[in-house]
Amino acid sequence: MYEVELKFDLKEDERFIERLEDMTVRFRDSMEQIDRYFSHPIRNFAQTDEALRLRQVGDEVKVTWKGPRVDTSAKVRQEIELGVMPQGPTGQTTVLAWTELLESLGFHQVFEVVKTRIPGRVHWHGSDVEVAIDTVADLGRFAEFEIIAGEGEVPLARDCVESLARELGLENPESASYLELLLRKQEAPR
Repeated sequence: MYEVELKFDLKEDERFIERLEDMTVRFRDSMEQIDRYFSHPIRNFAQTDEALRLRQVGDEVKVTWKGPRVDTSAKVRQEIELGVMPQGPTGQTTVLAWTELLESLGFHQVFEVVKTRIPGRVHWHGSDVEVAIDTVADLGRFAEFEIIAGEGEVPLARDCVESLARELGLENPESASYLELLLRKQEAPR
């Protein structure tokens, strides 16, 4: 499956949620997501444009591999995401067990991204588009639009998220991941 995503910085757009609500978006409860990213022991993920992530939302944990981008207009990349069986009474216990496993195999945790996400869904041009309003620690507020699509469905999914963004008046999508943005910020001279 392929993740087809557009992300926008919302620091200057306070009316965005109102415009989405006018489109009958269905928001769910906000959640905290803690994403831990790992480096590969022999491949440089920054060079191969890949990512390996453990995501914790409460007691739920998922491990995700994201492949290199295959499109430049929207962020399109292969994604494999698997739910992780609990390794104890809490999600934190599970994350610690998986971190130990990955580090035993030569992976190293490189960064942690913490965000509060308000997830939602809107029906647009025949597709259900996942919408997220993210407040990322040390970064700011963003909107994401995402469709998970099969290989042959990628062009239609890309057109759909691009059309939705235009309808909402959003321009200049951010192509970098939250991880990349935070690493850039960390490396910037102070």
